[in-house]
Amino acid sequence: MRDHQADFPVATMCRVLRVSPSGFYAWRDRPPSRRAQRDAEILTHLRAFHARSDGTYGAPRLIGDLRDIAIHVGQKRVARVMRLGGLVGVSRRRGVRTTRRGPEAYPATDLVQRQFTATAPNQLWVADITYVPTWAGFLYLAVVLDAWSRRVVGWAMASHLKTDLVLSALNMAITQRRPRDVVHHSDHGSQYTALAFGARCQQMGVRPSRGTVGDAYDNAMAESFFATLECERIDRRTYRTHTAARLDLFQYIEGWYNPHRRHSSIGNQSPISFERTIAQAA
Repeated sequence: MRDHQADFPVATMCRVLRVSPSGFYAWRDRPPSRRAQRDAEILTHLRAFHARSDGTYGAPRLIGDLRDIAIHVGQKRVARVMRLGGLVGVSRRRGVRTTRRGPEAYPATDLVQRQFTATAPNQLWVADITYVPTWAGFLYLAVVLDAWSRRVVGWAMASHLKTDLVLSALNMAITQRRPRDVVHHSDHGSQYTALAFGARCQQMGVRPSRGTVGDAYDNAMAESFFATLECERIDRRTYRTHTAARLDLFQYIEGWYNPHRRHSSIGNQSPISFERTIAQAA
């Protein structure tokens, strides 16, 4: 009734809805209840904490933030207040297989054995593929990382999972780094076992290595990069087109991850800063 006072007389609405005008005015002028006031206070804090998390936190984590400022409420109340405020946390998306084992056209053994360490650049590269959901269908991203500095030295994007995708990432890495006898470690995806990929590695003196079938830990460094990418960028964006996704991922890799994103494993420096520091000290 309060929302329609400008359209209809209060007396008419009261008669139709069978309520007394005095009852309506008493309700309208009554101050919010203590519960409603408390909900409003909680919602103010929830909005701030939700924004600070870039819109990712749900009720369980937001409860911890509230407790840090001495507000102790239950999860059901937080969930209810979140619904009132239109706040929604993110959830992990279901995985889509990007790795499908193909025939062993080009043989390779495991030269890494889960030891993702290097004492100099271009000793060990790790490579993998992930998918990026867009309104126009999946976009696929292949990367090559230098295990020494965690730098993405090669990457490529395409709307398909053909061998050309991983070849483009490998070629970019070779052009940028010009390695000698580098180990290239990947999974057993058909893209990496293809004859064309093996021939390119042989031509450029790259030593292919592949981990155990079906074991993510055998390519843990590449999996870790994709987990970071998904958490910090992909899961927080909605891409309408492949072009929008390409531009955003380019900005993340070359504009943020390589030059600025700090890693505890390399002295809390970014990959480029770490490489620059080592080069200056040499």
